[in-house]
Amino acid sequence: MTRDIAVVAFAQTDHRRTTDEYSEVEMLMPVLHDVLDRTGLKTADIGFTCSGSSDYLAGRAFSFTLALDGVGAWPPISESHVEMDGAWALYEAWTKLLTGDADTALVYSYGKSSPGSVRDVLTRQLDPYYVAPLWPDSVALAALQAQALIDAGDTDEPALAAVAARSRQDATANSHAQLRGPVPQGDYLVRPLRIGDCPPIGDGAAAVILAAGERARDLCERPAWIRGIDHRIEAHSLGVRDLTDSPSTRLAAERAGAFERPVDTAELHAPYTSQEVVLRKALRLEDSVRVNPSGGALAANPIMAAGLLRIGEAAAGIHRGESDRALAHATSGPCLQQNLVAVLEGDPR
Repeated sequence: MTRDIAVVAFAQTDHRRTTDEYSEVEMLMPVLHDVLDRTGLKTADIGFTCSGSSDYLAGRAFSFTLALDGVGAWPPISESHVEMDGAWALYEAWTKLLTGDADTALVYSYGKSSPGSVRDVLTRQLDPYYVAPLWPDSVALAALQAQALIDAGDTDEPALAAVAARSRQDATANSHAQLRGPVPQGDYLVRPLRIGDCPPIGDGAAAVILAAGERARDLCERPAWIRGIDHRIEAHSLGVRDLTDSPSTRLAAERAGAFERPVDTAELHAPYTSQEVVLRKALRLEDSVRVNPSGGALAANPIMAAGLLRIGEAAAGIHRGESDRALAHATSGPCLQQNLVAVLEGDPR
C-alpha cells in the first residue's frame, strides 16, 4: 500500500420490514445527502463513486442505473458498480484510491427484500447443476451448518439463543436497527434454527466516504484508517466444504493483518447465530473483544448493504472514540461462502 486511506463518514437508513411507499432511489437519497453533509462535500467533489446492489432483488436488469440517476451522473462522473454487497464496492473504491486516480470516493449500497421471497431468491446463487435444481433455501442451508456445529460439539441451542439475545440487547442502543431489545426465540424455522436465530427480512441502505492521506484528516476529526483489507472465497460446492470452519475468512484476516495485534471491536456479518460461532473461531477472537455492539445482522440485515454496514459501524466506533482498532467482516453466498475482512484503526490518542 502506498497511500493511507480512511473511512471518514458513514450513514444509513432506519431499517424497516417494508418500505412500500418508497422506491430504491427514494430510500437511498436521504442517506447520500446525510453522508455528504457529514464531510461538507458536494457530489462534484467526489473523485470516484461505486455501488453495490442486486438485480435479483429488484426484479429487473440494470436496476442500479436508476439509483445512479438519483446520485447524479451528469456532468459525467467516474463510476462503477458491483453485483455484490457494498463491502465489495468499498474494496473496489479502496483500490481506486490506492492508484492515486482519486482522493475521495463515495460508496453506497441498498436492498429491498420485502417485495419477494428472499429464501427463494437466494437459491439463484447456488451451483446451477447439482444444488440449485433442488431449491434448498438459505435458512435450510444455514440449518445444515448449525447442525454440523452442534454435532461437532462447537455449540448447542442454548448457546445460539444467547448469541441472539446479546445481539438484540446491544441493538437497543442503535436507533437504526430493525429489531431491538428482547426478542423471543420463537418456533423452529428449520431445526435446529429458531426464528430468533435468523436475520429479519427488511429494507435498507448504507453509504460511506473514503479519503486518502491528509484529505482524510481535513474531512474527519478522527479518521478510521483502513490498515488492511482482503477477501477470499470457499469452494462453490457445499459438499466439499467443512461447514464448521471458514478457512477463507481466516486467510482474508491474515492477509489484512488482523492477527498482527489484538482488536477491541469486531463487527461480524453473521446473519445466523451459528455463523458467529464459525467466525469467532476463524478470526481467533478473544472473549474480551466486543462483538457486534451495533446488534449486527441479527438486528438488521438489508441484503446487499449488511456487509457495508459492518464496515461503517466499525468505522463509526473509531470516529466516536469508542474503539481504537476494529475488525469488520462481510459475507456473501451460502454458509459463509465469500468473506471479506477489513482492519481499521484510529490515530493514537
